[in-house]
Amino acid sequence: MDKANYRQQLYALQIELVKLQRHVIARGEKLLVLFEGRDTAGKDGTIKRIVEHLSPRESRVVALGKPSDRERTQWYFQRYVPHLPAAGEMVFFNRSWYNRAGVERVMGFCSPQEYEEFMETVPRFEEMLVRDGIRFFKFYLDIHKEEQARRLEARRNDPLKQWKVSPIDEQAQPLWEAYSLARNEMFARSHTPYAPWTVVRADDKRRARLEAMRHLLIHLDYEGRDEAALIPDPEVVFEYHASYLEAGLIAP
Repeated sequence: MDKANYRQQLYALQIELVKLQRHVIARGEKLLVLFEGRDTAGKDGTIKRIVEHLSPRESRVVALGKPSDRERTQWYFQRYVPHLPAAGEMVFFNRSWYNRAGVERVMGFCSPQEYEEFMETVPRFEEMLVRDGIRFFKFYLDIHKEEQARRLEARRNDPLKQWKVSPIDEQAQPLWEAYSLARNEMFARSHTPYAPWTVVRADDKRRARLEAMRHLLIHLDYEGRDEAALIPDPEVVFEYHASYLEAGLIAP
């Protein structure tokens, strides 16, 4: 996608997001959006474009660091609960409690028992959120191994992005298959009717950002919606299904 076309579509979708926020504030709704995906998948950039023109008083981005010694002794979900949206708020998690299903499991930062407890309880936790009236979305930004390698190398060589390269990032390529297995199990055990996973094919960052926005907007009602701007591309964004792994729609 060329830059001019991208910017034109982005502008139209950001207008729709502002309309959505006005509706959320007026109706006292609660919106929660999680962004997961491999390192370099584009979570930062997607969230940045979504919130760029939203009111910062009613929209928040949550990107928690590693838990403190005290937080490690708490109920696992406890550190996330204070960040959940109140009425009229839109909250975007840049990584979330699914760290336990991905990084923590692959890197050995949690025990097998802690992992199993998480996988058994996360569907119930999310059902509670939805039953309380939170509009809940889970996005997984999916990229291929070759694209991740290219982006990691670009980060290393960009003096403005070197802060993004961590020791965990350096293990992303050697542990690619382990992350794939962890992702697949996460999908299988936490994809539910009330909290489904939406996969965004993100090798093309521009298309991924636009399609994530469209998916979010098309699934929410608000006044003055421009239907013509919200036609999604099913080749880029789709609800998870196990058959898509076999069909190659999700990176191996």
